[in-house]
Amino acid sequence: MGKAATQGEREAYSGREAGKVNYLLDTTVLIDTLRGRNERKQLLVELVLSGHTLATSAMNIGEVFAGMRTGEEVKTELFLSNLEIFPITAAVARRGGGTKSAWARKGKTFSLADMLVAATAMEHGLILMTDNHKDFRNIRGLTLYDFR
Repeated sequence: MGKAATQGEREAYSGREAGKVNYLLDTTVLIDTLRGRNERKQLLVELVLSGHTLATSAMNIGEVFAGMRTGEEVKTELFLSNLEIFPITAAVARRGGGTKSAWARKGKTFSLADMLVAATAMEHGLILMTDNHKDFRNIRGLTLYDFR
């Protein structure tokens, strides 16, 4: 099972029961779980059994539905109904848009969708669980789950 970065664990634990972490599942993890890839379902079950909370963002829900295959609707709805869903609030939108803009001034292009997901994780003190570390690398205040 992977682990979170030490600094991120401290940030994610603040105000919560010691040892319990909340994870924000990015679209890659959601799809892998739904399609039985990379042993993601087993990992998520182990996290829940250890008392951790799993969540995702409204943006990720939209991405999952955009790529959903015929016949996956019921399984997808059932899985997503067991996650805490965080909305895209004004604070998340400001933070995500501001992060995208700051990186654009440095010549680095990030998608607005990814920055809204990152902002959701940061606003709520969550560790982002994604396979696309390159899409979220070097974003100050964001903690990524390490699958190694």
